[in-house]
Amino acid sequence: MCLAVPGRIVEISATRAKVSFLGNTREVDLGLVEGVGVGDWVLVHAGFAIQKMAPEDARATLSAFEELH
Repeated sequence: MCLAVPGRIVEISATRAKVSFLGNTREVDLGLVEGVGVGDWVLVHAGFAIQKMAPEDARATLSAFEELH
């Protein structure tokens, strides 16, 4: 099973970004997505941002994750 998690971009340096996941920050590769900036939400799998997300979709997904906890 694969799991992708929404995160919010807090800093960008070339094709890498620091992304916040519920208070935890990880470095993510942005090479697969275009047109993202600081403050945008991205869906991340295995260290790669795989798509840009609408903020409301990201929040809904995170809310569903919290219900499972």
